Amino acid sequence: MKVCVFQPKYSFDAKEGEACFAALLQLLDDCDSTMDVIVLPEYSDLLYDEKDPERFISVSRKNGIALDIKVKETAVRCGATIFYNRFDFTETGMRNTTFAVNSRGDLVGKYVKEHPAPSEVKTVAQGGHGLDVSYSYAYRKPTILEIDGVKYGFITCYDAYFYEYYTVLAKQKPDVIIACSLQRTDPHEVLETFGKFQAYNIGAYLFRASVSLGADSPVCGSAMVVATNGSMLLNMHNDVGFGTVEVDVKQKYTKPAGFGGKPKSHPDYAEAGRRPWLYRPAGSFIVPDDSTMPYPRICAHRGFSTVAPENSMPAFGAAVALGAQEIEFDVWATRDGELVSLHDAKLDRTSNGKGYVWDYTYEELQKFDFGTGCGDAFRGLHIVRFEEILQKFACQTIMNIHVKIWDEALPNRYYKKIGDLLEQYDCDRHAYVMTVNDEALEEFHALYPQIHRCKGYDNDNGYVDDAIRLGVEKVQLFKPYFDEESVRRAHAAGVLCNVFYADDPSEAQKYIDMGIDCILTNDYLQIKNALKL
Repeated sequence: MKVCVFQPKYSFDAKEGEACFAALLQLLDDCDSTMDVIVLPEYSDLLYDEKDPERFISVSRKNGIALDIKVKETAVRCGATIFYNRFDFTETGMRNTTFAVNSRGDLVGKYVKEHPAPSEVKTVAQGGHGLDVSYSYAYRKPTILEIDGVKYGFITCYDAYFYEYYTVLAKQKPDVIIACSLQRTDPHEVLETFGKFQAYNIGAYLFRASVSLGADSPVCGSAMVVATNGSMLLNMHNDVGFGTVEVDVKQKYTKPAGFGGKPKSHPDYAEAGRRPWLYRPAGSFIVPDDSTMPYPRICAHRGFSTVAPENSMPAFGAAVALGAQEIEFDVWATRDGELVSLHDAKLDRTSNGKGYVWDYTYEELQKFDFGTGCGDAFRGLHIVRFEEILQKFACQTIMNIHVKIWDEALPNRYYKKIGDLLEQYDCDRHAYVMTVNDEALEEFHALYPQIHRCKGYDNDNGYVDDAIRLGVEKVQLFKPYFDEESVRRAHAAGVLCNVFYADDPSEAQKYIDMGIDCILTNDYLQIKNALKL
């Protein structure tokens, strides 16, 4: 197989944009029938830095049409498979997309960039490109295209920074990784390291196309072809044009799988000893974090507490299994400093124990039945630790954590233990802490500024104003101590509004109509079905 990787000129001067694109089309004309695979860089339809949002769209649309025509002509004329990247104008907006065209000129597949860069996620008003990235907030199996017996996977530019994605690709056993890239800030030696690392860890050849910022530029460029053992077969550095090299993509590198072991590819050898429970939560069960999970939401108050004991693993599990966007639970500390989930300070209502939770050690609390009053199915249920909730449900839902320790202003507020556990289970962006205590909200924020906060009702009609003053992300309204003006005032300050609570569908709908962002409910499924959220 003869591979051709492109590296056209890229300019930061809009006046050179047309010339850069014309030169790219000329490179396609210069391709010949000896080439089997041709790879173009990212944003092949916009080879310059366009600042004006309207021209950004109009130029990419116009050039995209011309590029489609030229690529098809070139594929047929050369008898080559061509991969090229441009904006795809879909019904939901522009998407960063790599297109695959076979030697007959047929479109045989698309790859939509799995990790949109921050500039692509930001709206035009925020100074970004305002692309449609809605697809990127849900699990998708990696794109693999099989063309003429060769399996192709994809890494587009920013995708290259996510090493965990290499493992996912490796499991699909591609022969080749197509990398349409820009990466305008990385120096050549770093790009070469990236390329070798990708090929070796995925066990696939890397065909990377890029752009040149000029002969003297230390960054960008480095269109390359890398073998599965990490050896560099071609590196264009700053050169403008295209480079070619012959490869046998079915010839894979293997090594002894440990001393005296049988030969295996590097990813197969690593997979044999993988311990995924040591790593960050990942995969199909991960939901968008608190900043990206859409509103309005329904929050299962104390879990799905109408079908299982409140603040229990069965209640949380039922809510998560039914798709709850949020669960709410309460946190107290035992006498020996264990964090546990319980609504009341006293044990009497929800267990067969007596007295206050802080009067007992965690081991002593284990003697009590917290399934009492909920039938034989939950008999013998133990009190649940905060860490157990994180271990089982981290990143599967947003957690509204009512820290009762702070409400009571107890001497030990356990800031570090709460914050460190959220960070340990990679849940600090999938959770927020709620309390009525202003001082606790400020002190916790100083230690963990990335964790969102929610101001609770504290018997003062000014609690919405307090939330605004504190700069928290949310306020938890408490009926009947709020009205539409409260919601309007909070929203005007950028503060989102929870409401406690609604178990009646008509009441819940009234709150949605009022503009409430998140409704806490004890009857999760009924409210979910009624609101269809």
